[in-house]
Amino acid sequence: MALELADGAIRRCHCADPSWHNWPALEHAVIGNIVPDFPLINKSFNLSYSGHDL
Repeated sequence: MALELADGAIRRCHCADPSWHNWPALEHAVIGNIVPDFPLINKSFNLSYSGHDL
């Protein structure tokens, strides 16, 4: 999350799901694996699809 303050008030707020930064790691984890292994690899990262884990 990033905040920008002005005169003691919040001017801007950018919220991001913590799992957002881990999606590229999933891409590297599936390289060289067979398709049936994807659900197991995917669930081991426990990533959010909707982005509402805030």
